[in-house]
Amino acid sequence: MPKLPSPAESFGGSGRAVRVSLAAAAGFYPAAYVMDRPVVALYALFTPVAFGVLSPLPGSGRRCAGSVLRAVPAAAALVSLGTALAVTTWAAAAGMLLVALVLTFGAACAPRLAGVVPGLQLCYILACFPPYAPATLPERLGGLTLGATALLLGELLLFPPPRHTSYAERVADALDLAARTAGLLLRAEAADRGTARRLRTVGTELRLSRQPHGGRPTGAGRSDRALAQAGSAARRVLDQLAALGELPPAPADTASQSLLHGIAAACSDAADVLRGGRSVHGAELLEELTARFMNERGGEPEGRDECSYVLLRHRSTLLTVAVSAVTVRAAADLAAGGRALPGLPREQFWYAGKPAVRLWLVRISGNLTPRSVVFQNAVRTALGLALARLVAGSLDLSHGFWALLSVLTLARTTVVGTWSAVRSAAAGTLFGSVLAGVLIIGVGEATAVYAALLVPMMLLAFSVGPAGGPAWAQGLFTLVVSTAFAQISPVTWRLEEARLVNALTGSAIGLVCGILAWPAGARTEMRRSVTALLRAAAPVVRDAAGAVADRGIGAGAGAHHGTGTQAGAGAHAHRGIGAGAGLVGRPSTDSLWPVLHRLRIAEAAYAQFLTEPAPRAGDDGPDWLAALNFGSRVLTGAYWLPPARDAPELPPGARRWAETAARQVAAAAVRAADLPLRGVDVRIAPLPPAVPPGTAAGVWPLLVDLEVWLHALAADLATMSGARRGAPAEAAGT
Repeated sequence: MPKLPSPAESFGGSGRAVRVSLAAAAGFYPAAYVMDRPVVALYALFTPVAFGVLSPLPGSGRRCAGSVLRAVPAAAALVSLGTALAVTTWAAAAGMLLVALVLTFGAACAPRLAGVVPGLQLCYILACFPPYAPATLPERLGGLTLGATALLLGELLLFPPPRHTSYAERVADALDLAARTAGLLLRAEAADRGTARRLRTVGTELRLSRQPHGGRPTGAGRSDRALAQAGSAARRVLDQLAALGELPPAPADTASQSLLHGIAAACSDAADVLRGGRSVHGAELLEELTARFMNERGGEPEGRDECSYVLLRHRSTLLTVAVSAVTVRAAADLAAGGRALPGLPREQFWYAGKPAVRLWLVRISGNLTPRSVVFQNAVRTALGLALARLVAGSLDLSHGFWALLSVLTLARTTVVGTWSAVRSAAAGTLFGSVLAGVLIIGVGEATAVYAALLVPMMLLAFSVGPAGGPAWAQGLFTLVVSTAFAQISPVTWRLEEARLVNALTGSAIGLVCGILAWPAGARTEMRRSVTALLRAAAPVVRDAAGAVADRGIGAGAGAHHGTGTQAGAGAHAHRGIGAGAGLVGRPSTDSLWPVLHRLRIAEAAYAQFLTEPAPRAGDDGPDWLAALNFGSRVLTGAYWLPPARDAPELPPGARRWAETAARQVAAAAVRAADLPLRGVDVRIAPLPPAVPPGTAAGVWPLLVDLEVWLHALAADLATMSGARRGAPAEAAGT
């Protein structure tokens, strides 16, 4: 049974239908009946449809009005371009190819642009069809302005949609929960299973795939990148706090309590900053507390009895919470427009000092690959629309823009999804054409009847159509355009014949493009991108563990020489915090950047994967989210695991264990990259039972930190491949 919309969703859909219908009528009727300007009437009618129905803008009425206002200049430019290129079919088709490619690909850099892209494409489509009449350009632009103004006023005044919670506010709410949980742990109140479940649930809700389109911080600018990073770090804080609460109780100590207090303060302060408030503590307080915590770990026990191991594991997990809290605090400052602090780790906050143009170029170049779903969607859409324009012009189809409209509204990212939409739309268009034909034959040239029916038809189409699916949408829209065109010029039942032929032509073209251009959508790309991610991450696991084992000797070239005195340094260099010592042996930038790039490509594919039809029953496939978690954990561990120069040297047995355990996890990642059906069994050698007498204090904390990280990576690989399907991955190593 299909899911019924909630009352709020129903009211929101009805309100939008009212706004769009009245805005279209407010421009159409005066232009058609008072000014007697059919061209103005046509553009005044379709502009609200383009930006109100074809591009349903998310957010409050003020935000929607702002989006429409910003889109008008671009829409006017596209109308002008389409009017000029309508001189020949080939020129119009080439322009359609370029416009669709630029708009669809550009949407990857600006989430707000993504919301208005279909409407902008429709503006070009309307203008690029015959007749070639450059003299009508002022009327076209006048109709565009009239329709946009009416829609803008409607968004502000008529049933404005309720204000939705922004992503920054969602992250702030999650950080408030983290601060309260840290307070519970500070008072030695154990977190029950319900609390841990709530922490993980709230963290899951921060995933970008759970956010509405247009409200995701997916832009190329610094603020969007920082907000996305703040959300990711907040998720880690929540997961790690849940894992910390589930550990066996450990003896209370002053350093741990001070660090928990700093975590609570940092999370609360970051939440205030994301809500537009002012910073109180900054990240410096937590950094200082982390430094003090690290200094006091030097006197921890050297043996491995059960009590000391529980204490070390508890402290190691607490340290991962602090690392993530420093990251989210620094990212919140950047997201709110603050300046980059000198101590921010260069790789983790690489975008902080980059100009906006540079960040856009990085985003564009990163997606200029056939392995990017953004690139695939742009090419598929552009080819489909350009081919439809070429066919419609070559065959001299009457009202050929309907063919392009079918491609624009029915094309999906998979051939299965496209076929399902086309099949439903064809049935709906046929039924709507029959009803419209009967209406035209029965009413004849009684224009007043069509004028009376237009607004009720639009209300019905724009409220029922989006909720009912392609069949209802296409069938009811056929009635709307037939009722509107009958008022502009004399029509016969052959208008419905043209509508049906054009819709079927566009549907066939969209289906052909879906078959020829990446027909599997993100499903195949997920396999490829995850395979590349796992293979790129495997050597980083070995390098990070080698840096712990050898303290930089031969473990990598990318040493970090910054001090630990700045706010962001603790995000990956906490062992040098407060000591003024830089890191040595950290995996090089050259080895980390491919992992980050592959992770971003895989995340984009996963976001699209969630929007596509589910596989057949019983075919669950790999757990892709666990694979993404693995990549994120690898990067985070590479930032903070390697010790400072003054860290104790590991004894030979401990060094051999670290290297062996890292090789086991890296080898498991390579095996998992082949996505075996039987899963990947990850086995990590146990920690050596003791260290030789006389070994420097602080060795066990290094080993336990590394063990926690490697076990978390192993859990991700096992969950991804199905060996532990359904078991939650440990969060303590992230």
